[in-house]
Amino acid sequence: MSATVATQKFSFPFSCAGAARLSQPDEGTQKGCVKVKALQLHDLQENPILSEASPAAVVGALVQNENHAQESPKPPPGGYMAAARVLQACAEASQSAVVPRQSVFEKLTAESEDQRPAAKRQLSSESAARTITVVKKSAVRKEAEEHRDLKPKAHLGQSVLPHPVVIGKRRRRKDLFTNSEVFHRVDSHVIRAGAELKDKCVYDVKTIVQSITQGARNELERLRAIWVWLCHNIEYDVSGYLGRSQKLSSPEEVIAAGRGVCCGYSSLCTEMCREVGIECQEVPGHSKGIGYLQGQSLKHVKSDHLWNSVLLGGQWFLLDACWGAGRVDMEHESFVKRFDDFYFLTDPEEFIDSHFPDEEKWQLLDTPIPLGEFERRVFKTSAFFTMGLRLIQPQHFHIVTDDGEANVSLSFSRPATFTYEITQHQDLLHCGAPEQKESSNSSFGLLTVSHRSMKLQLLPPASGVYDVKVFARPETATTALIWVCSFTVECPIPRAREEIPENPFLSWGLQPVAGSLGITGSSQGSKAAQVENGVYELALKTSRPLMVLWELVHPELEAAVAKRCLASQIQPDALTCHVLCPSRGFYRLSVFVRDYEKTEAKFQNAANFLLHCKGKVVRPDELYPPHLGTACGPGTRTSEAGLSKFSHTAALVSTQQGKCNITFHNQRDLELHTVLSREETKTAAVPLSRHLFCTYTDSKVTVSVSLPDAGVYRLGLYAKITPGGDFNPMCDFVLRNSCDQPGLPFPCVYSAWRKGFVLFEPRVGLLEPLSWVRFRVRVPGAQRVSVMGETRTDLKLNKSRVWEGEVFSGNSLQQLKLAATSGESSDMAVLMTFDIKQLEKDV
Repeated sequence: MSATVATQKFSFPFSCAGAARLSQPDEGTQKGCVKVKALQLHDLQENPILSEASPAAVVGALVQNENHAQESPKPPPGGYMAAARVLQACAEASQSAVVPRQSVFEKLTAESEDQRPAAKRQLSSESAARTITVVKKSAVRKEAEEHRDLKPKAHLGQSVLPHPVVIGKRRRRKDLFTNSEVFHRVDSHVIRAGAELKDKCVYDVKTIVQSITQGARNELERLRAIWVWLCHNIEYDVSGYLGRSQKLSSPEEVIAAGRGVCCGYSSLCTEMCREVGIECQEVPGHSKGIGYLQGQSLKHVKSDHLWNSVLLGGQWFLLDACWGAGRVDMEHESFVKRFDDFYFLTDPEEFIDSHFPDEEKWQLLDTPIPLGEFERRVFKTSAFFTMGLRLIQPQHFHIVTDDGEANVSLSFSRPATFTYEITQHQDLLHCGAPEQKESSNSSFGLLTVSHRSMKLQLLPPASGVYDVKVFARPETATTALIWVCSFTVECPIPRAREEIPENPFLSWGLQPVAGSLGITGSSQGSKAAQVENGVYELALKTSRPLMVLWELVHPELEAAVAKRCLASQIQPDALTCHVLCPSRGFYRLSVFVRDYEKTEAKFQNAANFLLHCKGKVVRPDELYPPHLGTACGPGTRTSEAGLSKFSHTAALVSTQQGKCNITFHNQRDLELHTVLSREETKTAAVPLSRHLFCTYTDSKVTVSVSLPDAGVYRLGLYAKITPGGDFNPMCDFVLRNSCDQPGLPFPCVYSAWRKGFVLFEPRVGLLEPLSWVRFRVRVPGAQRVSVMGETRTDLKLNKSRVWEGEVFSGNSLQQLKLAATSGESSDMAVLMTFDIKQLEKDV
């Protein structure tokens, strides 16, 4: 027997109670799910009462017709999920005059495979919400037209649908589809078809729907096609919203003009869904959109927004094509197209933060919230949820400072970068740019980011009310930061405080990317560090050798002076920065790193630390010497050059006697050079080079220092890595001398003084006049060693291979010269010279 199968959708979610009312149950069905007598297809044709038969009845009919099964109080095999799949196949077959039983089940099987796994549960259960009518083919079109004409319109705040009850656990958006990429085929087709229809000036709803849903394999894809078309082809009517033109709301007007206000989107969505048999309801209510006043009471305010709820698989879902299409730029009174996929089937728990329906049932929450709670809730943009952020504190948007301070905390599941904006309070929530490239007014708060959370400590500068916007982006993104949530901060009494320097690098403490840049730990957390006596040391642990640059910023500190406040040590597994604070207040210490070997790579910001110096500060003459190198103390560079076993492993060396010896091993026998310098405040009587003396024995090097007076000095160590090349800096030492007694200079050394030569006595280069001076020196390979003054004194070689002897300094001589001959040459080569103090003249 041939028959025409047509489907009608009703507003009843599939439930035992609803089905029982429609299917005339017998006594056996009163206790549980519906039990219905199996019916033949011709029975369905002839019985108009069964035009609203329950899904179970139709499943029974199909099962009996296929297998001649007997009545049974049990549901069909597979329960209602199986019933739903059969119904889905029936619905898809409604376009043909005759539906062979075999083709129904073949289509069911093929379609169920197309949408796994994301929409599997949705497809299998959505058909269970339907009822079926079987009529003659000639009656199908007439009945559809009558149904469209007679169906009552839903007024604002009124629903023709029953309460959106959910049987069992509510499915979430992720249960319907894993991510929006599964709709790539559908979305591409809709955007292409929409452009073609627009070029052809096609404004008919039915024609548009048929075109854009062509190829859609199920109800979810048909709904997606409608929603994407709305978002890409209808712009928000800013002029109508502002009252400068007539608002367009009817579907034909909205399509023809390509613009509409919220009711234009919602009514058109409803009409388009009706064309494909999707149950769709317009939902009126309040929203925190354009024109919303932060903190305003909505109790006696008429609702001003419309969105939609659709029935999928017996469950209602929420969507808002108006918010999905873009945003309104009130500053320029224009609409900015920006497709926002978040508002397609949004989970109720997230939707309620910005949309509050007039009827409580359309919150779709297990525990609905009152209007007052909606008003107090923190406003969160779609980016807040798509980035996986969660609010830790506060739970309400209005914050009152405690001792001039307010705190905001967010957690995140994926690494993110944050900044914030604090401005004088404005009534409108949606004002200002939704994007930000850099922070502004960062001196009014401290933003710190840890492994899985962000904390913002707000410190308003004066009494008043402030708007705070938080911006974020994924850690790896290079785009502008996006507005994610907003707060209002009321500050009755500000905290007395010093100015905090601007932080253009967004957050304090280690940056979220620090680990990927090679920094694994820090001696200082994200809180402000207290500086004692004007001196601070920061240590960072690294997972690989890094190169580092430091930046110190203070409101009153000049850049040239700031450079003299930093001494950096670079080691293969650690970075250390020694900081001097010449002024009280807050400092920003920023860290920039790159891999040590990748000299072409750019330095990236890895951390920013806030330092607070309250008490004693360092004097200008205590700052580090000018021209201090980037690498102080032994580290990566000295290790690579083969310089090892340093007697002093730190960058800073202090002496209370004005003298010190720094020893190390020169394993590669490099040619070395040392330099001693300081800030020149006056012309020195003796060059600083005379206060250094280097001794080479085997692979050991000793650098002896005798400082002329108290102060801070730079000792630079250089090495010639390649023969004939230039001297390269190895490291600098900072020498702090607290001894006021001047140290005597060393002898002036000449090039003939070579490796293996050792001076034991005298170690000073300024001798007393008219005195006997003992000389002891080792000169390997020398044939003769002499000291030449008024006369020449030859030194004698003892059993220890040391040349020694007594030499009279004399009175009028300027210098004594230590010289030696070696090999067959009889020429004397000067090794070093000694000065003699001048006798004081009698007055």
